[in-house]
Amino acid sequence: MVRGRRLVGVRAAVTLTTLVAVLSVITGIANIGVTTVGPLDPYVPEYAQRLAGFTGTLTGFLMLAAVSGLRRGLRAAWYVVLVLLPITAAQGVLQASQVSFPLVVLSLLAIPLVAANYRRFSNPIGLTTTQMAAAIALTGVQAYGTVGAYILREEFNGVNTMLDAFYFTIVTATTVGYGDVAPTSQEARLFGMSVVVFGAASFAVALGSLLGPAIEARLSHALGKMTDSQLELLEDHVLVLGYGELTEPILTELHDAGHDFVVVTDDQTHAAELSDRGYNVFTGDPSDEEPMHRVRIEDARAVLVATEDDAEDALTILTARELRPDVRIVAAATDRENIPKLRRAGADDVISPASIGGRLLVKSAFEETEERDTDEVLDELAGE
Repeated sequence: MVRGRRLVGVRAAVTLTTLVAVLSVITGIANIGVTTVGPLDPYVPEYAQRLAGFTGTLTGFLMLAAVSGLRRGLRAAWYVVLVLLPITAAQGVLQASQVSFPLVVLSLLAIPLVAANYRRFSNPIGLTTTQMAAAIALTGVQAYGTVGAYILREEFNGVNTMLDAFYFTIVTATTVGYGDVAPTSQEARLFGMSVVVFGAASFAVALGSLLGPAIEARLSHALGKMTDSQLELLEDHVLVLGYGELTEPILTELHDAGHDFVVVTDDQTHAAELSDRGYNVFTGDPSDEEPMHRVRIEDARAVLVATEDDAEDALTILTARELRPDVRIVAAATDRENIPKLRRAGADDVISPASIGGRLLVKSAFEETEERDTDEVLDELAGE
């Protein structure tokens, strides 16, 4: 059942969509200007094949951008992907190439998989002021340059159509300057200079808005925090609430077994250390509702509570049980006397690592006379 959830879960949808995007770029580049041989080659005109190759590359890059939105759980990105997937499949068919066959198949497989995870992509687009300013600036400069160049087309060498004006604006604003379009009057030169200045400024703002989240993600990692995109992709994972000496063996066991897990701790030093070791860490109070919602307790497979403070454990268990009544909760008791209290708080199982360790040591010392199985000792200590 768990394996089935992983095969149709949000991670599978994002992974398959990413694969389709990469294949769309690769097959598009492979089919640009190349006459290929495939089963549909006699039925698809050559110009359509080449056009499908060019547009397929563009669609692939657009889908890669949409995948970034999927990782953040954006509903808009979900809509974009559902629109682009049939397009990539159609482009693969029109390319009429054998190398495009995997693209068609994976695109068709991804459509129901992405659609099935509709509820997981529910976040609205939250643009910062800088990002909105960058979008407005880019759009405004492009419109200004295109309309202005077209109006002044008589004073430019090589601008005859609106497409020529659009092309001139892009190569000028990005400071590429191929030299195939040149002003022939003082007014046109002044206009071209303004496009360069405004275009460079708008691209600088856009670059800053793109690099900002990347720098923020790096800082989050350094401080032991998970990014929003990492949190959105959590599913079928184990929550480890609290960190200490009792928690270290738990993390080692979960890591060696290949389980996905997230550690929630309010100690930033420990959080940074765990993050450096490659563990998923969320910095927050393990007993608060907000951190549990952020680490998606509603999609967790199990909850392990080990804050090394039995009173804190009890509060953490109560909160987790209230938020997710059906999840399995296992707690580690510092004092054996508190095992019944933690059970009453809502834990399914409670163990006392110190008591178990002591009993097993004694058993090992007298193993010649003590014949009871280790499982019996564990059952006894667990109160079973």
